Amino acid sequence: MSGPLAGIRVVALAGMGPVPFTGMLLADMGAHVVRVTRPANRSARALSQTDGLHEEHDLANRGVDTVAVDLKDPDGVETVLRLVGAADVFIEGYRPGVTERLGLGPDVVTSRNAAVVYARLTGYGQSGPLAKVAGHDINYVAQSGALHAMARQGEAPRPPINLLGDYAGGGTMAAYGIVCALLEARTSGRGQVLDAAMLDGVAVLTAKLQGLRAAGVYSDDPGTNFLDSGAPFYDTYRCADGRHIAVGALEPDFYREFTSRLGVDVSDWPEQNDRSGWPKLRELIASAFASRTQAEWAEIYAGTDACVTPVLSFDEAADDPHNAQRQVFQRVGGVLHPSPAPRFSRTPGRTPATPSSEHVDVRRLIELWNAGST
Repeated sequence: MSGPLAGIRVVALAGMGPVPFTGMLLADMGAHVVRVTRPANRSARALSQTDGLHEEHDLANRGVDTVAVDLKDPDGVETVLRLVGAADVFIEGYRPGVTERLGLGPDVVTSRNAAVVYARLTGYGQSGPLAKVAGHDINYVAQSGALHAMARQGEAPRPPINLLGDYAGGGTMAAYGIVCALLEARTSGRGQVLDAAMLDGVAVLTAKLQGLRAAGVYSDDPGTNFLDSGAPFYDTYRCADGRHIAVGALEPDFYREFTSRLGVDVSDWPEQNDRSGWPKLRELIASAFASRTQAEWAEIYAGTDACVTPVLSFDEAADDPHNAQRQVFQRVGGVLHPSPAPRFSRTPGRTPATPSSEHVDVRRLIELWNAGST
């Protein structure tokens, strides 16, 4: 195994969304991640028990081993506890109180392994009036206040798929917290319980906006600010072929570079930061972009500091010369994988591989871990 987390052992109870993503991030960096899933009466190529994907398409389980254990059977619970006894990290994503009822709560787990980091990944957290309430990404993002800001002026908020709550505020923050706890455990020799709430994680992501609000330079009226589509020089525009172009020309120098290449006379255009002129400026920019195709604009702005980029599909992004040179994406078995990130000079993360549909022998795995092997 390669990566900065090589040698770290992780046990994760199978779940949806952010929990397997946390496992993927750790596995990408070299950790040995073992997913505990329910026994199935279907074939090894059966649909995933978590989200209906065939295993080869369930990229969150790349680099992860799977064991089948019946957590409703005391012997199954004991098997997991034996596995956790040799682990560094335990991850669960159930509602508060569920793992306690299963016999896998923090007290039980830490009594077997005082050094284990016990990560609890939920939507609303382990405490508070909403702790046990059901929800999804859109609910946690709404609860944080962030969804309110994601709208064009006068329009309804638009959820950013489930990237912000499940994966940025949830899975990524949980992985960060786990690594922090592992680092502390090197000194103390003790693990701790990590309360990783998607709500908390999304709230942290709004820190810069909170400062701008306090300074009076960011309005709570969505779609009126520099970064929320309010500014006509920070938005997307439709081209002659129906494709779109993204403009991020915020700074004056970048803005001048941007307007100088539009191919129109801009001498009588409204000033960049004259908000009263923004509606007219938006019309003028839109009209200019509508005159050429996306490919033509991409060529015009290629290699400049105008901060103009074609809006690419996933396949186009994979084939883009810059992304291809850096291998931002890799195709494995016909499936497009984002490469592990970030990148390390001495201990690079793993090369993406097709997620395995095979279950490993949990008894043999326990023997290997207790013997110090992975």
